[in-house]
Amino acid sequence: MTEPGRIHADACLRGDRGLASAVARAELPPAFEAAWRPHLLPRPWFLPAEETAAFARDLEGLFDLLVSLPERLFGGDVERYAAEIGIPPPLVALLRRAGTGVPAKLGRADAYHDGTAFKLLEFNLGSEIGGLEMDVLGQALLRVPAFAGFAREHGLGHVDIAGRMAAVLRDRARPALSGTAEPVIGLIEGHGGVSPYGRLMRATQEAMAVHGLDLRIGEIGDVRARADGKLTLDGTPLDLVLRNFAASQLFDDPAGPAAAEPFFRAHAAGRTVLFTSFESGLYSHKSALALLSDPARSDAFDARERALVERVLPWSRTLRASGPAELLDLCRERREALILKPGAGYGGLDTFVGWECTEADWAKALDLAVERGGHVAQERVVPRPEPVYDPATGTVEDWIAALGLFVTDGGYAGAHARVNRADGGAIVGMSSNPDTRMTGVFTHA
Repeated sequence: MTEPGRIHADACLRGDRGLASAVARAELPPAFEAAWRPHLLPRPWFLPAEETAAFARDLEGLFDLLVSLPERLFGGDVERYAAEIGIPPPLVALLRRAGTGVPAKLGRADAYHDGTAFKLLEFNLGSEIGGLEMDVLGQALLRVPAFAGFAREHGLGHVDIAGRMAAVLRDRARPALSGTAEPVIGLIEGHGGVSPYGRLMRATQEAMAVHGLDLRIGEIGDVRARADGKLTLDGTPLDLVLRNFAASQLFDDPAGPAAAEPFFRAHAAGRTVLFTSFESGLYSHKSALALLSDPARSDAFDARERALVERVLPWSRTLRASGPAELLDLCRERREALILKPGAGYGGLDTFVGWECTEADWAKALDLAVERGGHVAQERVVPRPEPVYDPATGTVEDWIAALGLFVTDGGYAGAHARVNRADGGAIVGMSSNPDTRMTGVFTHA
């Protein structure tokens, strides 16, 4: 466990009510309050600063390796690369619209710390990653005297995710500015997306407003194109669209691709920037990570690059009908050490946890994965538990965290944590486990 985590729990057990109730007493801005208050852990998560910075640098290097895969392994043939990782040709065509061949370096890496090192579970690339507002909690905690004192005593620091992102958006929007000093940005969801995700979008909007950015919330069907090609939302010109919808949403919606055409045209004409382009989706597929982990491909990387992959990635392999039979046999034998994920899934949905399955259920899951294709078997990473004091019960329990670390063109951009009780199951995600909680991240020396 990290030292501040143990010290925090011990102080609360000794009766430090100010520290124990700091999250409950933190004054949160209204949109963040509405979106997250019921889901917050009673304390933030603590990470070692030097180790976190080193892992973030590794993530930047891993991003460069991912986007080099078509060239390194397939002679620059993106279609062959996409077929290898299980992306169908019509979706590939959509993903490549408005792209440059090198996607923007923007993503959130989901990782565990196993007590020895960070291990990457998946790398979510593109602007639809969510969670940009989560450092609002850290800022609010530093306004609570008891926690502010704890932070000073233990040298805690944090990174304002929204602040780092605001700098990126300003830079990206600059070529399309309408003549005002600050860009107007559309935070745009897919058809019907504002209803389920509006509260989270409003929290992002609120966090960006602190940094002087004007975000307007809407859906893709609400956006119009002027005669000069500039996009508007409710009559207001947009300098940049912060894309909150995935290409797969459009692909699954009969009206989706046509609705996206004005976005592509406006971006190509330099009238409204589409950020990020869809091409990030070519590299956030979990099977792309499996290519990096595959020893049969290791000759495409030099010793330094291979060491980076071994340091960051757990063993990962893509299962497909055309794959070697011995791989499937190995996965059957290693059930208790493997987890099976859809390559393009999220939130732990449609995931099979080998050590929680019977042998029969695991065999069925493997057969289904091979039949469907595009599923990835990944080696189990056991996250280090941390003690968390519960103010409601006065007890301490062990929790585990799935850490979300943000990276941009400017490097490390902060982190948040999704957390479960250590005995609450293997999948830490709000989509699949209602007991999952969220919290901010502080680093320490």
